[in-house]
Amino acid sequence: MKILIMLLIVNLLSLNSVIAQTTKGEVPLIPMKDFFKNPEKTAFQISPNGEYLSFMMPWESRLNVYVQKIGDKEAKRLTSATERDIAGYFWANNERIAYVQDKGGDENFRLYAVNIDGTNEKDLTPFEKVRVDVIDDLEENPNEMIIGMNKNNPQLFDVYRININTGELTEIATNPGNITGWLTDHEGKLRVAVTTDGVNNSLVYREKETDEFQVLITTSFRETASPAMFTFDNKNLYLISNLGRDKLALTLYNLNDKKEEKVIYVNEEVDIDNILASKKMKKLTGVTYTKDKRSYHFLDEGTKTIYGELTKLLPGYEIAIGGKNKDEDKLLVRTYSDKTRGSYYFYNTKSKEFFKLADISPWLDEKNMSDMKPISYKSRDGKTIHGYLTLPKGKEAKNLPVVVNPHGGPWARDQWGFNPEIQFLANRGYAVLQMNFRGSTGYGKEFWMSSFKQWGKTMQDDITDGVQWLIKEGIANPKKVGIYGGSYGGYATLAGLTFTPDLYACGVDYVGVSNLFTFMKSIPPYWKPYLDMLYEMVGHPEQDSVLLHSSSPVFHVDKIKAPLFIAQGANDPRVVKSESDQMVEALKANGIDVPYLVKDNEGHGFRNEENRFEFYKSMEEFLGKYLGGKVGAH
Repeated sequence: MKILIMLLIVNLLSLNSVIAQTTKGEVPLIPMKDFFKNPEKTAFQISPNGEYLSFMMPWESRLNVYVQKIGDKEAKRLTSATERDIAGYFWANNERIAYVQDKGGDENFRLYAVNIDGTNEKDLTPFEKVRVDVIDDLEENPNEMIIGMNKNNPQLFDVYRININTGELTEIATNPGNITGWLTDHEGKLRVAVTTDGVNNSLVYREKETDEFQVLITTSFRETASPAMFTFDNKNLYLISNLGRDKLALTLYNLNDKKEEKVIYVNEEVDIDNILASKKMKKLTGVTYTKDKRSYHFLDEGTKTIYGELTKLLPGYEIAIGGKNKDEDKLLVRTYSDKTRGSYYFYNTKSKEFFKLADISPWLDEKNMSDMKPISYKSRDGKTIHGYLTLPKGKEAKNLPVVVNPHGGPWARDQWGFNPEIQFLANRGYAVLQMNFRGSTGYGKEFWMSSFKQWGKTMQDDITDGVQWLIKEGIANPKKVGIYGGSYGGYATLAGLTFTPDLYACGVDYVGVSNLFTFMKSIPPYWKPYLDMLYEMVGHPEQDSVLLHSSSPVFHVDKIKAPLFIAQGANDPRVVKSESDQMVEALKANGIDVPYLVKDNEGHGFRNEENRFEFYKSMEEFLGKYLGGKVGAH
């Protein structure tokens, strides 16, 4: 199922090898803005005919879309966004690029299109408070695509065929009220949907678009049978599924027999992440999964050979093919590591022509970055918790100030790779601990379900146990441990200061939940079909009121001892501003003056460069005051 908005067991290193990470001399203090300014160039794509490259580059401090004929020196800017970055884009055909943008972080994305010569720029969905998702860009149809929009009902996405030149809309499927996802076949026919009653999901199918949908399979939300794509003959489905097993696997589902016919690939340690496919060869080519780092299991020898060639050309980096032309002989290659944002390369599989297109952030020197080391530790009830530890380069791993950084989601996970926040904190002298606490995805069904109704409880214990592990091993200075996170990580920050008040010296909450009752009342309207599921995963506001009250930091601010800094986007549709307002008001009522940064033109996280600068400058000074890390000149 195509989604437009680009808006998801480690090899345990011995503790000695982590602690032994020291280098002669300290690295220079890198300017804060170098970590958080917009990339020089990013998001490269190639036109279907392989003649043009597109990318995003700053203009007027905002990321805009550019296009350049391969071989030419000059690029043409196609968009003129000044209020907010372009959120994402793609090639609609060889002559036209489509892109999406919201207003002030409200996540009501509109769809736009513009010719590569700059003409006929058009807002294709000029509707207020309406969100667009792309279901199928219809690669074989140069003039149309299939989109979902909640124009008729904010809670539901109906399906439309849209003319990318004129914006003409034709509704082709009306959501009866329970459909949460749609899937087309390889001819662009809308033949599969996913429905929900709140806690049970059904996969429904029709042979032709004129037929009624019939139920293929119904499962509890605790199980996954997610349609990835049709087989290339359009007769069956590939699923990402954990039916009858703990780990997500790639399976073949027989539509006639209404059953999984075979498991194509399963990893016994972790879930699969994504599948790779070749439209030209009409076959699956591989599967990705993540232990400590990203790994590939190839299903096609030719694809395996190409990745092998690229690995030899780019030793020492994770690589991914980020785009290809229709003939699949011209590739865009992206590199990844823990110490660089990476680079983009062009590779011709026939001629073997290979050259660099751009470094994403060339001003950051890998030699000055810190290693992100995979680690694991045991929770108090015996679960293995995997994570990553980044130590400040040039410092002995002993008695260090620490920033604990729980991830958002919470049903997501941290991965190995470059993270500007982590490297920024390490450069300021902090050890940074990230952990995939229970509920984190990628580790199977049981590990995920063990988080249900455990916000602030065993999920928080897993974070606390990571801090205690660092203290026990002598890495952390127990008097200089801070906690910082965004979204659920912001909630975990508040919970940490509230429920373990003696553990942390300070905390930074970035768009975090403070009140589980009001959080579930204020979710976006298109999340409402999942509300019953959320009640089972977090707690029901009436049946579990005691639990939710005990887990909501806003009701326990009297326990907070450590200084707290809060940042919030005024237009956040996921964790609305009142979540932070409540916390600030409760603290002030308790006689505590909490620094509070609100940005009126932001949503769930700060996207505009100048707002990022203000936030991280404030955070740097706050942490420096209470944890003793370095503070750079601004």
